[in-house]
Parts: sequence; C-alpha cells; structure tokens
Amino acid sequence: MPPEDRHQWIWGVSNMRFLKFKLPLLVAAGLVSSTVAGAEPTIPSQVDTSIYDSFAQAEGQAPVTLMPRAGVPDEDVYQYRAAAPQEAAVEAGATRYLETDFLLNRGIETYGWVDFGIGANASGSDWNGPITFGDRSWQGQMNQLYLVNERILKEDQLSLGGRIDLLYGTDFLYTVAAGLDAFGGTQNPLGQTGPRWATNRYYGLAMPQIYGELGSQELNVKFGHFYTLIGYEVVPAIGNFFYTHAYTMQYGEPFTHTGVLGTWNPNDQLSIIGGVTNGWDNWDDGLTDGAPIANPGPGQSSNASFLGAITFSSSDGLQALTIANSSGNQTSGATNPAGANFVGNRTVTSVVYSNELSDKLSYVYQSDFGYQAHANTAYQTQGQQVNSAYWYGVNQYMFYNFTDYLIGGLRLEWFRDNNGTRVATNGFRPGVNTGNNNGFAGNFWEMTWGLNYLIGNNMVIRPELRYDWFSRDQGTAGGAGNMPYGPNLDQNGQFYGGCDVVWQF
Repeated sequence: MPPEDRHQWIWGVSNMRFLKFKLPLLVAAGLVSSTVAGAEPTIPSQVDTSIYDSFAQAEGQAPVTLMPRAGVPDEDVYQYRAAAPQEAAVEAGATRYLETDFLLNRGIETYGWVDFGIGANASGSDWNGPITFGDRSWQGQMNQLYLVNERILKEDQLSLGGRIDLLYGTDFLYTVAAGLDAFGGTQNPLGQTGPRWATNRYYGLAMPQIYGELGSQELNVKFGHFYTLIGYEVVPAIGNFFYTHAYTMQYGEPFTHTGVLGTWNPNDQLSIIGGVTNGWDNWDDGLTDGAPIANPGPGQSSNASFLGAITFSSSDGLQALTIANSSGNQTSGATNPAGANFVGNRTVTSVVYSNELSDKLSYVYQSDFGYQAHANTAYQTQGQQVNSAYWYGVNQYMFYNFTDYLIGGLRLEWFRDNNGTRVATNGFRPGVNTGNNNGFAGNFWEMTWGLNYLIGNNMVIRPELRYDWFSRDQGTAGGAGNMPYGPNLDQNGQFYGGCDVVWQF
C-alpha cells in the first residue's frame, strides 16, 4: 500500500504524520473540521491533508487517529487505534460495530471506545496525589465509555456538519462545563453545585462536545461546545499515548469552550483557526456563578474570550509547529469575605513542536505559559489587592517503535505553579494557605515510562511507570498538610504504576 493510502487509512489525511503530534489534538477535540467520510473522532478534516489533520483533535474526519498524538512514525501502527477507521482500515480488519448503512448513507458516523484501568502509588494514599485521570489508588476504574455521533463536512463544497460526544465514567468529573453538565461554582438558589449527571461519587455523564459546522474542509465555521485548541494531550483516551496526564494538561489548560470558531486551510502546510468563546470550561457566562463580582469595573462583566491557533508543517510532513492562545475574563476562584467572586483576565499560550526523527523515533515538545489576574486569595483575605498568578511548564516526549505492535514512550515534564493557585491533590483537595502562597507554590517534576501494545485492530494495552517530585518555594510552610503526596500530604515525591486497556468499537 503506498504511503499516501496508509496516511488516509490511519490518519484520515494524506501526509498526516503531523497529525500524530499536535494536530490530532485539535481534531480530536473537534476544533478542526474533519476530512471525508469515515472520519474519526479526532482527526480533523482531511481536507487534503496534512494540516487539517493536524487539528485532528476534535472533529475529525477521520481516520483513525485519536492516538496520533503519540507521534509514532509508522502510521500503519495506528490503524489499531483508529477511532474511526476509513474503508481501507475496515477492509484490513478494523471494525466499527455501531455503524449502520442507514446512518452512513446520510453522512453520519457512530463509533466509540471503552477504557478500563488501575493505578497505585507507593505512598499508601487512597488517592494518587495530583495525578489524573487515574486518580484513585488500587481501585479499578472505567475511565471512559465514550460515544461519538458526527457528520463530517465535505471536502470541496458547502455542507453542514456537527458532532455530539458523550462520556460516562470516572473521567466525567474532569470534563464538565458550568451551566451544561455541571452547576455553577457557587451554589444556586436550590443549593446545588458540582456535576449535574453524577450517578454516584465517582461515576457520571458528561457532554464534552456538542456543536454544528457550516462550510467545507478548507473554510468553515463551528458553533457550539467543543474541546480546546490548547496543549498536546487530550481528553479522549484514544488520543494519548499515556494513561495518566501531564500537569500542564490537567492544571494549566482549559478542557472545553463554548462559542464560535472559524477555520481556514489555505494550503497543505498552513492552518489558521480563530474565534470567540466564553472562557474555560463554561457553558454559561462563566463569571458570576450566581454570586456578585467582587471587583466590578469597565469590562469586568464581559466574558468574551479569544481562542485561536496557527499550525505550520513541513512539506514532507515530518515536522510541525502549532501555537495556540486563549485570553479573556474568567472567575479566578478567589472570593472576598462576602462570598463575591473576583474576575480577571486569564491568558494561556501553548506551543507544540513535533519531529519525526527517523522511521522509528519521534520527538514532541510542548510548553505552556499562563496568567490570571486577581487570583491569590492569600492577599485578598488580608484586605489587600488580589495579586496575579502565573504558571508555566515544559513537556518533552520521545516515542520509539520496537515493532509494528509495540511502541515505547517517555515523558519528562517540569511544571511551575508560581503562586500555588493551580495544583490540587488528594481527591481535588487544594493545598492549604502558606504565607503569601495558596496551595503548592513551587516546581513539579515528573518522568513517565510507558508502552503501547496493540492487539488486533481495535485494542491497545498501555502500562506505565511514573515518578513525581516537588520542590516547594523557600519561605513557604512545609511538612504535614503542605506537600502534594502521601496520605498525610507530607511527602515531596511519589512512585506510581498503572495500566489501562482501550477497546474501540
């Protein structure tokens, strides 16, 4: 099979190696239109190619790629993780068990996956500290039972498309949006807060995407609720190499947005996306949450935020660079003694660079820089002006194909929570106030080693080992209750092991 066909087969776009890296993220999220029929949950539009795919995090057309971000050089390997294999992949053995001729004839594709896993730490804690999504220690989890229904835009003519994602499992708690599948951050008149559709303490239902599209794969507009363009790792299990997630993804980036996005793919090497949303993980205004604004002023009542990304890829598809940004007003989480919310600008910029170094070895670099005005509750409670917060980090990934069925991966991360406002632990337990810092102000490091073992055309097993360590800033309190690891939050390091199985249907 010629290389071009393999790309379509696996990535849903010719020359889609780029998708394996950052683009998958966009498509999987549905931020970029997907390519032709057979689209996969996360590959964007096949629009001809490469670039469109690169955004494959969201909508995607196609092909099979939710996993692409792993950056494995041999696309053939990815036919196994294809969330939505196209005809070539299906003929080769990959199966979509939910598709029917009735829906396919109307351009509607239905597919999904189920993800089961278990992980544990060596600290003896019931929770794996700040590690997510496999957060519970020695407790098996059905992280995701995921269902996708989508209609992909046509490649070269005006058409209507859209997508609806449903996620049931323990990961639902991380993906809910205030006003849709969760109540506001502040109790409403009925005293309700938190997720709307929880079936018990750990399991519930979320709707991370529900949007429509108008246009072609080259030029289109998306409107509704969709995954973010920011970062490298994504919510869908089939879009990541590792079972657990990086600090940058969990604590430094949004998961979803609600708004309008325009996408333009002028050629195979360039893709531009831009639009207006209502901030991070919101369905409603995202500012008051039922409470008044503590710092009203010009512009403080507006929730309009910019969201955009630009992607460049080399003509041979071996290298790609994506720069994405989100900026706008957001409730910081800080409140005054009367319970009013502080509102300020929240901006995050993400850079993702991928390089297929050889037929077997691939490299991915990702970094974030985030800022939030009026975020430090420690200053606010002293009656002083609430200070801004900063967070930033760098992730580096290496992937190596040992065989067509066995891939090795390494992730090395440094994440700095400069003001102790971002990282939480022990079942979403935030750190305690320590002087002028709230939470775990300092540097987080983690190294993760993992394997992806592909079985048949629809299953992958992902074992991993991980070590995390934390260095608290000088001048802030340490000791019990002030560290991110251990049953008593008194340890600055933690060893973790886990494994999950993803089966696509």
